[in-house]
Amino acid sequence: MIKKTNSAAASQYNPRKLYAAFLRTLLRNYLFGSMVAVLGFGGIIIFNTLNIPMDELLLLILVLFTALLFMLASELFVFFRHLRPIANILLEEEPSQEQLEEAYIRTHRFPLLAVQRTFGPHFLGMSIPGVLFCVLLIYNGLISIPYHYLLVAGAGALMVASMHAMIEFFLTTTAIRPIATYIQKKHASLYGRDLSLGGKVLVSIRTKFLLGAFLIGTLPLMLFTLASQLRYDGLPSDSTGDYWQWAGIILVIGMAFSLLGATLLARNIQDPIQTIQHAMSSVQEGKLDTRADDVYSDEFSKLVAGFNHMVGGLKERESRNNQLLQSYFITLAAALDARDAYTAGHSERVAEYSVQIAAAAAWPKERIELIRKSALLHDIGKIGVRDAVLLKDGRLTEEEFDQIRQHPVLGENILKQIEPSDAMADLLPGVRSHHERYDGKGYPDGIAGGSIPLLGRVIAIADAFDAMTSDRPYRKGMTVERALSILEEGRGTQWDPELTDLFLTKMRDKQGLTNWNELQSGT
Repeated sequence: MIKKTNSAAASQYNPRKLYAAFLRTLLRNYLFGSMVAVLGFGGIIIFNTLNIPMDELLLLILVLFTALLFMLASELFVFFRHLRPIANILLEEEPSQEQLEEAYIRTHRFPLLAVQRTFGPHFLGMSIPGVLFCVLLIYNGLISIPYHYLLVAGAGALMVASMHAMIEFFLTTTAIRPIATYIQKKHASLYGRDLSLGGKVLVSIRTKFLLGAFLIGTLPLMLFTLASQLRYDGLPSDSTGDYWQWAGIILVIGMAFSLLGATLLARNIQDPIQTIQHAMSSVQEGKLDTRADDVYSDEFSKLVAGFNHMVGGLKERESRNNQLLQSYFITLAAALDARDAYTAGHSERVAEYSVQIAAAAAWPKERIELIRKSALLHDIGKIGVRDAVLLKDGRLTEEEFDQIRQHPVLGENILKQIEPSDAMADLLPGVRSHHERYDGKGYPDGIAGGSIPLLGRVIAIADAFDAMTSDRPYRKGMTVERALSILEEGRGTQWDPELTDLFLTKMRDKQGLTNWNELQSGT
């Protein structure tokens, strides 16, 4: 792990001030949620619903306050345990990469942890002591409420906890954003790499909308039902039976409507997101003809239109880049061929023959394009061979021939200098090995058979055929028929037999020759 120099501009935030602001925001959110949910239910519904004497009411307030202390103690303990990984990186000058990654995950999980705390130490930490104290008070005759009221209170507390958890979740989701931004910047500054969830979904939008909308629509009805139960519990049953039958029907209808509305709302949000996700997956696979269906009339229409515009720009840029790249390969090949008027066009012809062999072998489109590029540059190493040797009319000396034999290695080294380093990586095997022989007597490595890279075996056939059929200062080029016969004689020794057969068949069909006997007789 290599650390980069820490910069003063690692973050636009002071980490200690950021930590203090984060704590204040969480505390403010917690108090707001508690006031809306806990105090709203306890102070308004319970104490305005129960018909009990003032002294008993004061005892219940004391019980509520005592249970609140238990809740705060247990919740603070769990809260600071959840906060510890975040606090560590905010209060340290140079946290480790592992600490930053752990803190980043913990930050994004903090809304979920807030829900856990609400149903854990918050709900249980208050409900269990409160129920136990109330049981003792009822048992000792200090308050006169029935025991089943505690069950109603417990159900009400669970609903209030659900409301509180929903409020905490959405408020905490907003509160964590400055922390997540700071961790990303700190990680990039120290370790030179972006930090993200990489598309991992901790809580789906569907889940948030379903639960959120369902709770919003259902909890008020359920709380009203529980409060009514307490309010009218002492009335004669014959005067309340019809009411409860009616209230039960309303409650069921309200819950069903809330669930239906939540489902429709979630689907309305989820469908366009899935449309864009599927389109993005296609783009990631390189399918730049992809378009997201623009069938929406809300803000998602802008999002889809923007996505399609972006993909269109990417396609246009890729097309221009491909044109530039093709021109680059052709220019390099032309620059090499320009050194010798007698070999002008050699690289392009070798590329054409190589593509014919690859097409006959049913290679995929991407691999055919690869062999074409590799063949265009197969002799690029000759740039490093002196003109006195490369352009010599007469027979080469052994030393001069050794220089010529180095051009595959020189070509590989030249292409390795091109940045980025992986740009030419797939072309290197064909450039280096196009003068290897199938029997192992070629150069520069003397490898044989299937050990020779496939691109090299294809280019070797195409290169030999063009060399035999092209005119040179010291000789006239062979006829196509003669060159094909030499290829056939050398299949399995100098050239790959299967690839040679494919090329022979292709060229004979092109020449209108049906079999070797016709070729021999010249008909």
